[in-house]
Amino acid sequence: MRVIDPAGTAGPAAIAAPASARTVLAFVLCALVMMIDGYDLSAMPLAVPHVVKLWGVAPARFGIALSAVLAGLGLGAVLLGPIGDRVGRRPAVLVATAAIAVATAGTATAGSIVQFALWRLLTGAALGACLPNVTALTAELAPQHRRAGVLTLVSCGVSIGGMAAGFVAPLLVAAGGWQMLFLASAAFTLLLVALLWAMLPESPKFLRERAERAQAPARTAAPRISVLAPLGRGYRFATFVFVGLYTVNALALYMLTSWVPTILPQAGFSLAGAARMAAVVQGGGLIAALLLSWFLDRSRTVAAMAGGYLIVAACLGAFSFMSATALGWGALLLVVGGGIAGAHLALMAVGTGFFPPSMLSGAIGLAVAIARVGAIAGPLAGGWIIASGASAQTFLLALAVPVLVCAAGVLLIPAAQRSSAPRF
Repeated sequence: MRVIDPAGTAGPAAIAAPASARTVLAFVLCALVMMIDGYDLSAMPLAVPHVVKLWGVAPARFGIALSAVLAGLGLGAVLLGPIGDRVGRRPAVLVATAAIAVATAGTATAGSIVQFALWRLLTGAALGACLPNVTALTAELAPQHRRAGVLTLVSCGVSIGGMAAGFVAPLLVAAGGWQMLFLASAAFTLLLVALLWAMLPESPKFLRERAERAQAPARTAAPRISVLAPLGRGYRFATFVFVGLYTVNALALYMLTSWVPTILPQAGFSLAGAARMAAVVQGGGLIAALLLSWFLDRSRTVAAMAGGYLIVAACLGAFSFMSATALGWGALLLVVGGGIAGAHLALMAVGTGFFPPSMLSGAIGLAVAIARVGAIAGPLAGGWIIASGASAQTFLLALAVPVLVCAAGVLLIPAAQRSSAPRF
């Protein structure tokens, strides 16, 4: 796939120029922001078992609190994310990251499920405002010939943050209760804000465009393709396949990650052991994403993804007859988490091949927005299953339903490619 240089620096010299030390540092800072996202999405599921034990309430009642951050993330991305196009990536990232710190600290003060939900909604909105601008800034700073790889490496911060949450959660809870899960994150985020203020550069594309607007304020903007163009004739089926797969996979992903720390103690694991198992799920995503990318680059998309989903479904069934040991269940969760989380990254890469550059951002934005429905429904569906009295094994078996739906949907990818057949 051809990548367009957003900064307009195409040319042999620009392509060959290595990234400066400051640019590399900017990538590291952006990856740390992504880590906050991964940690934050894992912190609430890790806190729930401790709060349930302390408050004596049913775990299923926290479904709304688990989904609130995802709802806020979707709203923030749509309503607040575009602010960076007007004021710049740097100030948008700085303000949004500071807001994340405040909302995360506020979560530690929650005294009811409603308060949890409100603070998590605000945290999600701040994340939604921050992450699109971090992604855009990374793309605009990266050398053209390495842009895809840099974006992938920076995005891995999400999985690393999720893994870190699982490993440090027992230590933090032992030191200061469940509140420390959020207070420690808030403190780290405030430190990161200081580093961002001191070292994060502005997007060269934004600076160039601002200078051009100052020199020619009356210049007429070029017409923009509608964000609904992916739903138009010739692309409707491809959009349906892309958005549908991404949404159902999001349901499975967040149903799994939101409730693993809660269901594993029901099978005999300690809360600390369950937290470590949650980290295993995140680690599997890193491994699987790299493996799937190898197959995708070699045009083996359907076989690799369909086979991966079927392996995940088989592992979910295996929980029903395998003894709940750290080794056995840990291996299964590594495969299950890897298959679902890795596919989530791979599906975005697959979807970019359905659309021409002129409508690609609109198609991705549409998929991300609609996938929030699946991301919100996942924790709620998991809460309903738990409320029905289902065992950990039954919960995991139920997760096979959306996984098998994705396996069937992957078979539609060749038809989607033929129906759109973009020429670029």
